[in-house]
Amino acid sequence: MSQYPPPTVIVANTKSVALSLVLTFFLGPLGMLYSTIWGALVMILLSVPLFFLTFGHGAPLIWPISMIWGAWATHRYNQRLLRRAGL
Repeated sequence: MSQYPPPTVIVANTKSVALSLVLTFFLGPLGMLYSTIWGALVMILLSVPLFFLTFGHGAPLIWPISMIWGAWATHRYNQRLLRRAGL
């Protein structure tokens, strides 16, 4: 009998960077909830006053930032997951 406990296996799926980009393209900061909750909350809190102050003309600034941040957060999540798995 072995004195070591059996290894624990944790199964987690990676996230899709393409899906993150599609969601943020169509939903803006709200689409970031797929990739990063904190990032989505920050961008939502920044975008709401910006939209009101600029009458919606702040969207060309917020949308690309949301897309880049969402894709970057998804990539970082996948890298951390794979590093933890030892791959």
